[in-house]
Amino acid sequence: MAHARISMCLPPDINPTQAAIAYGCRALPKLNQELQSEDLLTRQKALMALCDLMHDPEHVYTAIDIGCLESLKALLKDSNDMVRIKTTEVLYIMTTHNVGREGFLEHDVILALSYLLNDPQSDCRKNLHLAFKHVAQLPSGAQGIVKSGLIPSLVWNLQREEEEIQVLLLDTLAACLMEDSTEALSSRVVPFLKQKLLSTNNDIRSKAARTLIAVSIPLEGKNQVWQHDVIPILVHLLKDSVEEVQANAAGALMYAMVTTQGKYAALDTEAIQPLMGLLDSSLSKARLNATKALTMLAEAPEGRKFLKPYVPIFRILEMTPEAVRRAAKIAIKVIEWKP
Repeated sequence: MAHARISMCLPPDINPTQAAIAYGCRALPKLNQELQSEDLLTRQKALMALCDLMHDPEHVYTAIDIGCLESLKALLKDSNDMVRIKTTEVLYIMTTHNVGREGFLEHDVILALSYLLNDPQSDCRKNLHLAFKHVAQLPSGAQGIVKSGLIPSLVWNLQREEEEIQVLLLDTLAACLMEDSTEALSSRVVPFLKQKLLSTNNDIRSKAARTLIAVSIPLEGKNQVWQHDVIPILVHLLKDSVEEVQANAAGALMYAMVTTQGKYAALDTEAIQPLMGLLDSSLSKARLNATKALTMLAEAPEGRKFLKPYVPIFRILEMTPEAVRRAAKIAIKVIEWKP
């Protein structure tokens, strides 16, 4: 029989670590007020609730509109470890949406986050680098990170961070250096990336090679790749067990071999055979990069002479997807050129 006695137990779907969320349009303003509370538990609960709400881009838009980003920036300086960790997590989740990335740039959150690059909490640093990685997906975001003067710090931290964070760092650097690699080149990025190419971690080798592609676009980057003897390592990676590593290594070689020194360094390391082996790779990117790299080698008389017997293989590539087909036609033209 039913009775009026009320249970003292909370309903099963109530999370005691989260703040109670107000109804409708009052939810985010109330949480924003709680973020500014002097009570530690109140701040922590508000951050837990925000972590759930920020998965919805509409909530992200509203949060930015009512000033949550300013409250979160203030919490990045909080003395409590959990507050800083959850604050960076909220910010990282916001950057998974385009509106959040744009909000970062409008409210100068990049610089505010950068003060935690050396935070003692690894979870805090991981969330920070996840946020930077997503922000850098926008060209304006990558430019924002570069203009904030953070590239030397990111390059330096590449040597000190744990492997999981190194992978995120390399993603951010690859995007940023496509915009401007000047500061990175003066911060010894090439020797540091050379070390990462030798890593036992597949993701680190792959992303280090991809970052070298961005580094090798300007002439100074090409020269440094040659001067620091990176080309023999890239040639070795053409035979790596991971196809993505092979493809990125071929891409880095493609740019490095634009210079005469780069061409002959690759020829001296016998790069032609492993590059030819990538022409039947299952990855279209690997076939494309290998074809373009071989074209660079064909510009040297020794490379052209070696590649002439392989012209029929390039003709087969003319029946492949558009980008590879165009690259194969150019390769044939360079190989068959006569002075």
